[in-house]
Amino acid sequence: MDQFRNIGVIGRMGSVKVVESLRQLKQYLNANHYHVVLEEDTASMLPGHGLQVASKKLLGEICDLVIVVGGDGSLLGAARELAKSKIPLLGVNRGRLGFLTDISPSDLEERLGKVLNGEYIEETRFLLDGNVERNGQPLGFGTALNDVVLHPGKSTRMIGFDLYIDGHFVYSQRSDGLIVATPTGSTAYSLSAGGPIMHPKLDAIALVPMFPHTLSSRPIVVDGKSEIKLVIGETNKTYPQISFDGQMNIACAPGDIIRIAKKPFKVRLIHPTDHNFYATCRDKLGWASDITTS
Repeated sequence: MDQFRNIGVIGRMGSVKVVESLRQLKQYLNANHYHVVLEEDTASMLPGHGLQVASKKLLGEICDLVIVVGGDGSLLGAARELAKSKIPLLGVNRGRLGFLTDISPSDLEERLGKVLNGEYIEETRFLLDGNVERNGQPLGFGTALNDVVLHPGKSTRMIGFDLYIDGHFVYSQRSDGLIVATPTGSTAYSLSAGGPIMHPKLDAIALVPMFPHTLSSRPIVVDGKSEIKLVIGETNKTYPQISFDGQMNIACAPGDIIRIAKKPFKVRLIHPTDHNFYATCRDKLGWASDITTS
């Protein structure tokens, strides 16, 4: 099949194992006459590669598929960059968990060959946009596939903030912060904080308090179309931060307003045909697969 003739490749920097998989991937794609385009930083790991090189943005314009070699963090970064281009992403796992990068290096060529022959499952995942305002003026902006997190940064003080959903006041809270997670992010940081696991097909957002100063504060799941507003309390003695997938941080101040809503563009993910969310949870989270092992 010809829908994936021009293939972009992105690899995580600083890993010998990633370089091994990149070399294997390059050899396989070249042998099968695909046009391969290396992301510019990735190209620096393969001296003498002889391939076309492009920025992430250009990959989204000229490629039919982008293969990401690394961990979930690498795919998160590619998703934030390439969602607007609507190009599908395929992950080769060279990280730890691999919820999103679900092709193993041990059977890379076999499983990739099937995908390139049209044997695959495609799904879409939504992202979140976050805007920070100060005195009515825009201060910063970020995008997340997993989560937008209000946290104390290097401080150990609690944060006082107000939460509004669709313009309705929900509560005032003192805590270490709040995780605003997509279904994709529900198996990441949100899970560690006691948040619910959400199936990727759900159109929902989880709001998970971090060490709240009240026993009645629990995670809330809201409609994915909800508009979420956080107002940093004026009496805070600390300057908290807002982070996007743990990669980008914006320093906030008392009185700042953070607005979070679904991004208008979704990321397209490609999986082998045997991909199954519950099987991934059993494998990655250590769920029992036999009653005798529970």
